[in-house]
Amino acid sequence: MAGNVLEFTDSNFGSEVLESDQPVLVDFWAPWCGPCRMVAPTVEQIANDYAGKIRVGKVNTDENPQVAASHNISSIPTLLLFKGGQVVDKTVGVTPKQHLAAMLDKHAGGGRLA
Repeated sequence: MAGNVLEFTDSNFGSEVLESDQPVLVDFWAPWCGPCRMVAPTVEQIANDYAGKIRVGKVNTDENPQVAASHNISSIPTLLLFKGGQVVDKTVGVTPKQHLAAMLDKHAGGGRLA
């Protein structure tokens, strides 16, 4: 993964996302998914913009089917925002950066750093 974008898996999802003391934006994706590749640069920009305030990571649904199934992921890309171990917001499909930023600002408690 690039820069501030973390990689979440079936084995580390609980500790890295559900138990995080910061909000966590999770991008559920797969390498063969065209729209997933389209949203990837936006996710990387968001990870940089919100570094230190919100953790951002990706789950490859092909390699980590348990996490995807446990969160009822039926379409990708799906981005879920977790806070306190619970999903507090969700977006499906290619999402503009402004929409993601507004979603994160609503839950980040003070907005972005950059």
